[in-house]
Amino acid sequence: MRKEFLPNMKKRIRIEDVAKEAGVSITTVSRALNGSGYVKEATRQKVFEALQALDYKPGVVRNTVEPEIEEKRIICMIIPSIENLIFPQIIKGAEEYLRKHDYILSLCNTEEDPAIELESIRKMRAHGAAGFLVCSAERKDRYLRMLHENQVPAVLLNRSTEEEIYSSISVDHFQAAYDAVHYLIQSGRKKIAIASGREDLLLYGQRLEGYCKALTDAGLPVREEWIMRDVSGRNGFYQKTIDLLNGPERPDAIFCTNDPKAFVVMRALQDQGVRIPEEIAVMGFDNVEISALVEPTLTTVAQPFTLIGETGARLLLEQIRHKEEHGVLPKPFHTVMPTELIVRKST
Repeated sequence: MRKEFLPNMKKRIRIEDVAKEAGVSITTVSRALNGSGYVKEATRQKVFEALQALDYKPGVVRNTVEPEIEEKRIICMIIPSIENLIFPQIIKGAEEYLRKHDYILSLCNTEEDPAIELESIRKMRAHGAAGFLVCSAERKDRYLRMLHENQVPAVLLNRSTEEEIYSSISVDHFQAAYDAVHYLIQSGRKKIAIASGREDLLLYGQRLEGYCKALTDAGLPVREEWIMRDVSGRNGFYQKTIDLLNGPERPDAIFCTNDPKAFVVMRALQDQGVRIPEEIAVMGFDNVEISALVEPTLTTVAQPFTLIGETGARLLLEQIRHKEEHGVLPKPFHTVMPTELIVRKST
């Protein structure tokens, strides 16, 4: 599987090959070749003996390895859709941090297509990408496991999977949804519907669970007819909202599992003459920039997207340094960022 996943890199010498042959770290090889930093003479000799063993002359190796080192300044970010309004802030946080540390961020937009995701990873590995920032929402992402099996540094951003093999930066989606629905209940709303996301994506499943738990803890029923499920993209919620209004009983609030869904729900309500929030309150999730510009302004759960991007980039560079020093990835750890309820006019 590894041969199929990773392209053949034998056409030129890799700094990892030299380090393995010499029995030293990648950082040490880099210092020996570039003349930067202190390297013991005995260690330097090991490096050049390794170069000879690999059948490369010192003059050729310098010209061959240095471009490889330059290529390793590339970090690839895998995103499922460039149209998703949360990603510009995540990208900004990651890119600004990486630029300060002389890395270049390369974006790969997969359109949630596994074939495109695999091809993007293969191509970026072929170009020597040092690591990956992955915004994957799948419950089980087989390409993450393939990266891990090949000891490729990667960090999950704003996502988590059921296989905790990689470090991740995210929020507690269950608790954030629970707190949001609890706020609606405390505000006097007792008939709360939900515009749910794709349940095959872990974060939306967690938000739905938080919604249900908040209702049951308050002694309120979870009514299946008030769970609008995502089967046709966010615009499908326009008709679903109208169908909800035409049901036997109207809700007095709708919790939406992201802001774009909330915008569509609000448009449907307004087109049907429903007053927001007097008749039906609407709450979103994410706090994308436009949520403060719609009318009425949207109450929503804010995620620290810029900080998520920055923190993910920092942790990825730490992974890269750890592998350079020790030859293996560090143990994964998971950082949970705080959320904040932003109360506006829609509730």
